[in-house]
Amino acid sequence: MDLKTQYLGLELANPIVVGACPLGTSVDSIRDLEAAGAAAIVLPSLFEEEIMAAARTAMEIESAGAGFAEAGSYLPNPDGYHIGPGQYLDHLEAVKAAVKIPVIGSLNGTSVGGWTNYSKKMENAGADALELNTYLLPFESDETGAEVEQRTIDIVAAVKEAVSIPVSVKLSPFFSSLPNLAKRLEAIGADGLVMFNRFYQPDIDIENLDVVPNLRLSTADELRLRLRWLAVLSAQTRMSLAATGGAHSAVDVIKAVMCGAHSVQMVSALLIHGPDHIGRTLDAMRFWLTDHEYENLAQMQGSLSLAKAENPKAFARANYMKMLDSWEM
Repeated sequence: MDLKTQYLGLELANPIVVGACPLGTSVDSIRDLEAAGAAAIVLPSLFEEEIMAAARTAMEIESAGAGFAEAGSYLPNPDGYHIGPGQYLDHLEAVKAAVKIPVIGSLNGTSVGGWTNYSKKMENAGADALELNTYLLPFESDETGAEVEQRTIDIVAAVKEAVSIPVSVKLSPFFSSLPNLAKRLEAIGADGLVMFNRFYQPDIDIENLDVVPNLRLSTADELRLRLRWLAVLSAQTRMSLAATGGAHSAVDVIKAVMCGAHSVQMVSALLIHGPDHIGRTLDAMRFWLTDHEYENLAQMQGSLSLAKAENPKAFARANYMKMLDSWEM
């Protein structure tokens, strides 16, 4: 069974891509993921804050800390999950030398600035493509939705101007009109969309009056939101589409591909079950496709896109009403 797919102009052996996560911080673990069947890997994100902090002199950092004692607590711990810009590029080069699958670099930022120059450095270090993670929470009441969207557009435009490798954009599901934003991103040269960023919600410690980090792995229920927008956008864009968040099984991957995904990123399932889960998932996909008389993965790609519906708007409304009527007391 041929599971090949095209994503960002790259030919992948199958649609399963390892998303940005701690598994990407070790060359040995990435080798294990490749051996298990991963078609590509997205390295953990390099953050705008990390790049800008590294660009300051030690004196400037000391001075800033003296004036704003709590400021340092907002920066990632360089000895933990995140590494500095120089180490990141070294790691990227080491990974490229160790594996044959495509390696996608990841940048996370919220503004246009010098940090976007690292996209070119990642390209020079061997990245096959880039994933831009525009993790942005607007807090100012005078900032409009249009301005938030424009910030994303400006970041992508700056990176596209700097590199010649493909660039995908990892979006949140909270934009007011995703089809319009997708159209604008495609117009400035974006090569793909990744749906969706998982916004980790902190909890509150009511005894100590503190905010508590609360990272929870995804569940398969989260995939439904991705399926809806894959089905909508695959009918309206030529960009590559990737699903991320909620893909745990062969059934999940098949659903995403049917709705229009060219690749499906796994993270939580691999953190729970280990790299060998990829091989088991691929075996189950091959069995299902053969059993349902598909000749290859491409044959079913986009088969449940809204493009297949005669009246997409009416179809979506009808399903909404049908769902409400399905509840039984």
